Amino acid sequence: MKKVIIILMLLGILTAIAVPVIAEEPASMAPAAVEAAAPAAAPMKAEDVQKNMNFIWTLLAAFLVFFMQAGFAMVETGFTRAKNAVNIMMKNLMDFSLGSLAYWAIGFGLMFGASQTGWFGTTGFFFSDFAKEQDPWLFAFWMFQVVFAATSATIVSGAMAERTKFISYLIYSVAISAIIYPLFGGWAWGGLFHGKGWLEKLGFIDFAGSTVVHSIGGWAALAGAIVLGPRIGKFTADGKPRAIPGHNIPLASLGVFILWFGWFGFNPGSTTAANTDTALIAVNTNLAAAAGTVGALLVAWFLFKKPEASMTLNGTLAGLVGITAGCANVTPLSAVIIGFLAGVLVVLSVLFIERTLKIDDPVGAVSVHGVCGAFGTLAVGFFNTKGVTLEGIGIQALGVAAAFIWSFTLCFILFKVIQATIGLRVTKEEEMEGLDIEEHGNVAYPDFQTHQNNA
Repeated sequence: MKKVIIILMLLGILTAIAVPVIAEEPASMAPAAVEAAAPAAAPMKAEDVQKNMNFIWTLLAAFLVFFMQAGFAMVETGFTRAKNAVNIMMKNLMDFSLGSLAYWAIGFGLMFGASQTGWFGTTGFFFSDFAKEQDPWLFAFWMFQVVFAATSATIVSGAMAERTKFISYLIYSVAISAIIYPLFGGWAWGGLFHGKGWLEKLGFIDFAGSTVVHSIGGWAALAGAIVLGPRIGKFTADGKPRAIPGHNIPLASLGVFILWFGWFGFNPGSTTAANTDTALIAVNTNLAAAAGTVGALLVAWFLFKKPEASMTLNGTLAGLVGITAGCANVTPLSAVIIGFLAGVLVVLSVLFIERTLKIDDPVGAVSVHGVCGAFGTLAVGFFNTKGVTLEGIGIQALGVAAAFIWSFTLCFILFKVIQATIGLRVTKEEEMEGLDIEEHGNVAYPDFQTHQNNA
């Protein structure tokens, strides 16, 4: 023990002697590399910092919107039967995968390529012309736009769930991502990259896509549900609707929470700039979602005598869709009103489409996205902080009508062509058995007994 203490004392003495010697070493003894050190880099300019922040914010928002794909998949799966869960997850996976390729190849050029008429772009397919500009913003902007295209395409899946051929779904999903969504998107948003579209020139306001994204998807879903027809057992012989409950409301609820979270990329991210505007947009988005939830809850509670869960969840989405057009152009109070009315509207719309029109929409996609998207776009004309005019309201109405005519008409024709060629709907036996086994050879819950609903 004494030896250890002596050794430690000697080490301490040597350290005390060495440190001052090292500290006092003359500068002339420093390595030559130190003397030849490079001069300090010039500080970044303010505009360079802002540019970098714009890139970071736009890409972060794009990633949030991409995460919404998981939310849509969960909502649709939860609202439908267990025997089709694999099929729905596969559809949501493939519409983003194929949609990304289709949008890169064709859609982005049609939407944002140079246009002489304001109707469609003629450059930039496969990034061919855009890439020559050597502008890295192209890639950040494309990444943000492709997730919007995927959102519009995936809306259709819910309205046509549980009875559509997988191959047919892939075909129309590509068509929406490559042509139907981009062409209308260019009419309203073309000026974000190249020349303005004709609606944009008139002063049409749809900041983040109540109509451009959601109504285009919603009206396509309506056309598909009409051509496809209702699920087996949905309506009785005398035309009365029968409930076909979803198998997992907790999963659907988680999907709604994810969508609510992702919407903070969807709306504030549409600034494509890191600036102070994002704060108000985020607040309006959140308030509208909360008000939509309350509005749907109260109406459903009044009509069904219970605080019904699925209607309330759709009320949240209705509030989000409703505020998407005007999130940058209305006050927080207006956002609450728009969201609440959208929540009320979605319940009434679901009942009208099912009971009066006899259309089977398993998840309420037409009501949430088509109807509430149109309502939210019209609401901008009535609540615009920059001024309310009859002309402004008329332009908003024109944009809503153009979206319906364009999307519904083209998709109705597309679905009819698919129906007449390769077929749109699975056989009766396949629908009864479930698309998971018949289309994919898998089951979502192999270790659990699922209810057979053969009605």
